[in-house]
Formats: sequence, structure tokens, C-alpha cells
Amino acid sequence: MKQAIILFFVLLIPFRGTGQNEANEDGVKLEKKKMEKTDYIPEIHGTIRAKYEYQPEINASRFEVRNARFSLTGNVHPSVAYKAEIDLSDEGSIKMLDAYTRLFPIKSLNFTIGQMRVPFTIDAHRSPHQQYFANRSFIAKQVGNVRDVGATVCYQLKEVFPFIIEAGIFNGTGLTNQKEWRKEMNYSVKAQLLFIKGLNIEFSTQTIKPESIRIHMYDGGLSYRYKRFLIEGEYLYKQYEQNAFKDVHAMNSFMSYELPLPRIFKSMSFLARYDFMTDHSDGYADEETGKLKINDYKRQRVTGGLTFSIGKPFVADIRLNYEKYFYSASGIPKESEQDKIVLEVMTRF
Repeated sequence: MKQAIILFFVLLIPFRGTGQNEANEDGVKLEKKKMEKTDYIPEIHGTIRAKYEYQPEINASRFEVRNARFSLTGNVHPSVAYKAEIDLSDEGSIKMLDAYTRLFPIKSLNFTIGQMRVPFTIDAHRSPHQQYFANRSFIAKQVGNVRDVGATVCYQLKEVFPFIIEAGIFNGTGLTNQKEWRKEMNYSVKAQLLFIKGLNIEFSTQTIKPESIRIHMYDGGLSYRYKRFLIEGEYLYKQYEQNAFKDVHAMNSFMSYELPLPRIFKSMSFLARYDFMTDHSDGYADEETGKLKINDYKRQRVTGGLTFSIGKPFVADIRLNYEKYFYSASGIPKESEQDKIVLEVMTRF
């Protein structure tokens, strides 16, 4: 692993960094375009997120480097793009995240193969620098968070009735068990409707089979931006075959208002979020009972926050959040899933 990290940094040295030229969440263009000679030079992107958390209930605190991501994106041909991304500190662990090639056989159509974020939900598909709160929603972290190895086909239309539709097939074994042969795969489809300026309507579905039980997930949501306001709502429904576990319901909703500032900070954003989830299982059976177990207990959360942006949003943000959790009488809170104050500094380059 050390040799891989050293090699990764060596490869970064000769390349340019352009920071904010991404066309979508993953930093690789969705469309084929006319190429100039300089376009073949790889672009370097990176995200550093460091934070301090304090939990009043247990009177304890901690510092953490949540992300230290570095990626290379670029083109080797007008019809061939690529991305390679590694996180040197994903809560202290080193992880290879994205590693794929994207082909553009005809206009508005692309084919991607490799390791990537599965096309599903709104919030879970955001990169760390595009998140509005220091900690992810329950949908993005527990219920709908999937990265896998596979292939996708994506088609987008910009005229008359703009939309993007993407479908994928994946191993279903995660990122570290790619050599396993599969008789059944995971599938995902995501559609985005963009026919009104500032409005994004999303519908997606995914079916996965972690072990012996197949799970079906359905997600719908919308985001609407009007001047300084942003409003977003998303609902996810998760169903387990053979009644192996009770259906899971999860929701995420938030609102943001951005206020321009004249001096050090370009803007200050006021944010409020409400999200909830019912008892949730990741689909893996308990070794003793053979039944699916509860990984995350039913809970609700209210989050209030302020974000100070230095320069453009998602370039250098200081986020201050307070999270208030509500559990049912039978719920068992995890140590990190309790009331907390969070101060995070995010830098994107």
C-alpha cells in the first residue's frame, strides 16, 4: 500500500490542476466534445475535509480528517475519458474509490466501465466537497450509499425536454472482492428531469443481493434553486424479499439561504435539515441466528448550520453544525450517532 501511495503522488507531479472545471459530480464530462491539444493533459482534483466534533451527552470531543481525496481526470482521445481517485484518509482508512474509463460512441451517449459510485439517489451521489452539511444524511450514509464495480450507459438530452437517464449493472461485492464470480448481479437505473430552470427531479431504483436475500430500493426527490434559496426533498423505500426484514423508509429534506458578504467571506449560508430512517439492515445475516439484523436503529435528526464560503461555494467552506437526534424507546444509539456540535473546514482544489 505504501508503494501505491508513493506512485500515486509521483504521477501527480507533472500534471496541471484546474480545480473547478467538473461538469458533474464525479469530475468527468458527460458529453463528447471537440478537443484541443491541451485537453489531453490530466487535471488534478482534491478535497481535504478536517473537522472537530463535540458530544455534550458524553462530554467528549475529537478531531478527524474525514477525507483527503486526490483524483486524476482527463481524455486520451475525443471519445475516451478517464478518472482515478483515491482517498488517503476516509475516517483514517486508505481507499481506492473511482477507477474507470468513459467512452462516447455517439453524441449525448456515454458508456462507463470500472469502479464508480452507483447511479442512485440525489444526496448519496454527491462528492464530499458538494455536501451542504458536515455529516451526510441517513440516505447518503446508511440506506442508499453504494460504490461498486461494473458498467453504465448514460444518455442525455439538452433540447426541448432536457433529461439524463443512466442504467448500470454491477458485481455487488463492493470494491475489495472483485475476483468473485457472480451468478446474480446488481442493477440500477436513475433518471433526472431538468426541463425547468433550477429544478432537478430525480427517480431511481436499485436492486442488490449482498448475500442470500435480494433487496429492492426506490428513490424519488427534487431540488429547486431560486436566486439565493435552495430547497431539496428526497424519499427512499427499501424492500427485502421473503419478508426477511421489515421495509425501510428514509427521508432527507433541507433548505439553504445564501447571503453575500463583502469582505473575507464571499457568502454565509443558513441551513436547516430534517432527516429520518426506520430500523435498517445492510442485508447481511447474523452469524448466530442466520437472520438479518438491525445495523441502524430508527431515528430522527434535526440539523441547523452556518456555512462561511471563502471564494466560490465548494472551494473553501467553514461549516458549523448542530445535530439533535431522536430515538425510539427501543433504539440503541451508536457512539457517533448522538447529539453533537461539528466544526468542519473543507478545501477543494
